Amino acid sequence: MYKIAKENLPALFQRIAEGQDLILPISNGGQVNYGVWTEDADVDIETLKSVKSPKDAFFPQSENLYTCVREGKKLQITPEELQQKDFVVFGMKACDIQGVEVLDKVFLSEPVDTFYAARRQHGTIVAMACHEPEETCFCKVFGIDAAEPKADVATWLIDGELCWKPLTEKGETLTKAVADLLSDDAAADAKVENEKSAIRAIIDKLPYSDLSLEGWNGDALTEKFNSPVWEELYKPCLACGTCTFVCPTCQCYDIKDYDTGHGVQRYRCWDSCMYSDFTMMAHGNNRNSQMQRFRQRFMHKLVYFPANNDGMYSCVGCGRCVEKCPSALNIVKVIKAFQNQGGENA
Repeated sequence: MYKIAKENLPALFQRIAEGQDLILPISNGGQVNYGVWTEDADVDIETLKSVKSPKDAFFPQSENLYTCVREGKKLQITPEELQQKDFVVFGMKACDIQGVEVLDKVFLSEPVDTFYAARRQHGTIVAMACHEPEETCFCKVFGIDAAEPKADVATWLIDGELCWKPLTEKGETLTKAVADLLSDDAAADAKVENEKSAIRAIIDKLPYSDLSLEGWNGDALTEKFNSPVWEELYKPCLACGTCTFVCPTCQCYDIKDYDTGHGVQRYRCWDSCMYSDFTMMAHGNNRNSQMQRFRQRFMHKLVYFPANNDGMYSCVGCGRCVEKCPSALNIVKVIKAFQNQGGENA
C-alpha cells in the first residue's frame, strides 16, 4: 500500500497529465462534473457524486462519427479517428465503475462498438472509496461495495492522506509512472481496513440500503409489464429526461447530421427513452404514451437487462435520479410502489 499527502495531489495530477489526459472531478459554477485537468482547474475530489456520471469519458455525450464533403460529383467520407492516446479517470466511485461494467455489456458485445472499445482500451480508472455515503445512496442493494471499489487503482482519502493500491496491470503501470511521489506505508493497510468498516457502517444505516428487489428479475416480464401500478405511478412524470442524463448506465443514443457549411458531420449524442420522439420511425413511435415510455425505462433497468445479462441489473444505486428528478419519480419509488401495490405514498 502506498500513500501521498493531500497537499501533494496537485503534483500527482500534474505528473499524470504530463503523458496522458487526466479526467477528474472539477467544480465549475457550483457544480462538480468530470473534466480534463488543467493547472487552473478547481479540482474537487471530496464531493461524493458529480452531477453527471463519469461515463462521459468512455461514452461521450456527443461525438463525431465521420465527415462527408462533396466536391463536384465526388463525395469524400472521412471516418473519425478512434481514441489513440492513453488517459486516466481519477476519483470514480464504486457505483460509477459498476456503471461502466454495464456499458461494457452493451458496447463490447457483438457487434463491438469500436469507439467505445478504443476508449476502454486506452483508459485507466483510479477509483476512490466513498468516505461518507449519503442518504440517497443504495448501491449495496445491487451488491456494490462502496468501501472497496474495483478498478485499476483503488484509493482511500483518510486523515489528509490518499492511500493508493494498484489492482491491475494498468494500475501497476500508472503507479510506476508516479512512484517517486508515493511512499510505502506499512500502517496504511490497517487504516484502510478501519476506513472500510466505517464506510460500511454508514451504508448499513442509510434509508434505502434495505430496499428489496424481490420480484424484480429477468423472469418478471409478464407480471410487471401488465401491472396496473404503472397507470397511476407515471402521471407526475414531466418527460424531461433528467433521470437518463445523470444515470451512469443509460446507453441510448441518436445519430444526427450537422451541415457545417463545408461538409456534413454525422455524430451521435445521448438520447432518452423518456422522449416522445425516441426511436421515431416513419409510422410513428412504438411507445406512443408517456406511461409506456416511463414503464420502458424501469423495466429495462430491472427486468430486460438482467434477463439478457446473467442477472446483472442496469441500476447501480448511485442515487442521482433520487436527487434530480423534479417529480420524485425515481427508481426507488418505483420499486416501493410495487411492494405497496399502489405506491401513492411510497
